[in-house]
Amino acid sequence: GTVKESGEKHKGSVEIPNLSEENEVDDTEINVSKKKGEGDVLKELMRTEGTTKVREALRDYLKALKTEFTLGMILPTKATVVGQELAPERKLSGNTVQDSVSPQSLDPVGVKIPTVKIMMREIFNSPAEELYRIFTTKELVQKFSKCPAVIEPEKGGKLQMFDGCVNGEYAELLPSQRIVLKWRCRSWPDEHFATVALNFKDMALQTELQLECKGVPVSHEDSTRQCWKQQYFEEIHILLQQSQASME
Repeated sequence: GTVKESGEKHKGSVEIPNLSEENEVDDTEINVSKKKGEGDVLKELMRTEGTTKVREALRDYLKALKTEFTLGMILPTKATVVGQELAPERKLSGNTVQDSVSPQSLDPVGVKIPTVKIMMREIFNSPAEELYRIFTTKELVQKFSKCPAVIEPEKGGKLQMFDGCVNGEYAELLPSQRIVLKWRCRSWPDEHFATVALNFKDMALQTELQLECKGVPVSHEDSTRQCWKQQYFEEIHILLQQSQASME
């Protein structure tokens, strides 16, 4: 800074060693130092009024970070660095068993966004073979999704549904047993995909579908869960009921 009366310039620095979303801004350390020589008046000014200005800037900065966080940017916390994971909380609703899982362990190096793993289970009144076909046959996918679709049921084959709101590709197909997808919603950060595993457990006239979706952006957990529940499961139930009624 420059001393107004004399015009003398003095160099110093402000160091903030413990800035974190977990710390209150008022508890943040702000260390002021200067190079040798005169300029104590500037140093004292920075320690008092300057520190207040710095904390105001930090509040704005952390607020901006949190806004970016909701759009897919990572805001460092101990949980993401240490990678703590809580035990799943199981919820039972009708014939649906849902496992709500906390954020997964994250590698702090090179990670762009924090993600979660979603686990859901649904019972369908259908043999596993029929349910498997619903996920791998273009005509059936278009029936339950009520939209044109691109379905290429082979390893590396493309997948596009719901007017392009969902896209990806098939990574693994084991007829009547398992499907693995590279899967994303259009609203997710660019080029970010989750890995979806659909496991079909045959129960005679019924099938339990076990869904595991890894890599869902934290800010999109609820919408992704609703997508599978409402746009997939509920619509497939309706399709199966219609098919059964037509056969009768």
